[in-house]
Amino acid sequence: MLRHPAPRAPRHFSLDDGPEPHAARTRAILAAHPEVRELIGRNPWSAVVILAVVSMQLSIAWLLRAQPWWQILAVAWLVGAFANHAMYVMIHEAAHQLIFRKRWLNNLFGIIADIPNVVPAAISFRTYHLKHHAYQGVYELDADLPHHWEARLIGGWAPTKALWLLLFPLFQVTRPPRMQDTAFLTGWTFINWVVVFAVDAAVWTLLGPKAFAYLLASFFFSIGLHPLGARWIQEHFLTAPPQETYSYYGPLNLVAFNVGYHNEHHDFPSVPWNRLPEVRRRAPEFYDSLVWHKSWTGLWLRWMFDRELSLFSRMLRPREAARAQSSSARQAST
Repeated sequence: MLRHPAPRAPRHFSLDDGPEPHAARTRAILAAHPEVRELIGRNPWSAVVILAVVSMQLSIAWLLRAQPWWQILAVAWLVGAFANHAMYVMIHEAAHQLIFRKRWLNNLFGIIADIPNVVPAAISFRTYHLKHHAYQGVYELDADLPHHWEARLIGGWAPTKALWLLLFPLFQVTRPPRMQDTAFLTGWTFINWVVVFAVDAAVWTLLGPKAFAYLLASFFFSIGLHPLGARWIQEHFLTAPPQETYSYYGPLNLVAFNVGYHNEHHDFPSVPWNRLPEVRRRAPEFYDSLVWHKSWTGLWLRWMFDRELSLFSRMLRPREAARAQSSSARQAST
């Protein structure tokens, strides 16, 4: 009997010496559909969403302060993960100044959205995320890319992939020192730390360790070992190479504030979350021809058990290629 070799996870990143794909598509969309520019703007109602969800999470923590541990974990998995994930989306909106015109107000509401997440990250996220847009795939500047050592450590085995998802926040903390030309500490960073750690201390002291444990579990589930964790796989992992950015058009966009519309977001980072579906509706020929995902749960399971997917399933490009892209497309989308 002829035996086929078992599939193996990639052991190196893919390489592309050309510019990232979004600038050219931005220009093409605006040439074909100039009305898309009308969608650019801000959504101050996001501030109301932030206040409502943060209040909800703190209220749930209070209600669970004396409940059994299994109930705390169950509510964190079924409710808290979605609430915290939604606040990460709002932090993302604030990073792009899509809530208010003034940067300080966006920073303030980004910090408020960060309160249930236990670990302060809103301001540092803004710094590194904007670099990700400007230098997508550049190893020295894109903190969204795993380390080489990180990818080798995790490999393609399901248990180690599960561990990576569970500890995803910790792996992210190791990436900033790799970033070049990026200032980590600012005055706003310290404000972010003071506010979040002060609330952490208040929850532990006034509501008790179980209330804090609910927020901590919600934090880990929201970006790790949970179907919501497939978002990090969906965005830029090469599930259908050579395409390097993917959107998700499934029902969880309703509770994730359209964060699945990732190609649309990279093409038009100045369009707020509530108008991203309209980008696709106005320029369908540019998006319907791309590969997209319809299930985060299905993608989560595929990522876990497909031996041909690993942290090396990402596209790298040299810094020179990223610099070579025309600035006119970025200006056109703002």
